[in-house]
Amino acid sequence: MGREIERKFLLRDGIGSFVWKNLAERVLYCRQGYLSSAGGCVVRVRVAGGRAFLAVKGAGSGMVRDEYEYEIPLSDGEAMLETLAERPFIEKKRYFVPSDGLTWEIDEFMAENAGLVVAEVELASADQTFSRPFWIGEEVTGDARYYNAVLVRHPYARWAERP
Repeated sequence: MGREIERKFLLRDGIGSFVWKNLAERVLYCRQGYLSSAGGCVVRVRVAGGRAFLAVKGAGSGMVRDEYEYEIPLSDGEAMLETLAERPFIEKKRYFVPSDGLTWEIDEFMAENAGLVVAEVELASADQTFSRPFWIGEEVTGDARYYNAVLVRHPYARWAERP
């Protein structure tokens, strides 16, 4: 069974708030869409770096949930985005930033979610301890507003209050 254990954070404002960009080992432009997001299960297609992936994610509690992800032909992924996925797409640059043996994935959103930046770290267990880099701010794990599947229906540009 596939399992994802992930924690999400906003980034700090002020001095050093973009240091993480200089620490990135690689950057990918991602475009993703949701084929289904009903009943606590989401099915997502993502195109990034000349590759495409189909993911099925189950409902979870906080940081833990079932996740199955499969590489699919790029042409299939692009066709699914264009013909089956909800609009608007999630468009973002994903930065891969190593820190203390972990890789932080920092998503800088674009288009309808421009201005939102979220850092995620995948863990081996729910009780794994780790140090937070100085540029990591408030934890938003479990706050549904920051789920990509929710950002499709409620883009950051339409939020009345922003962090």
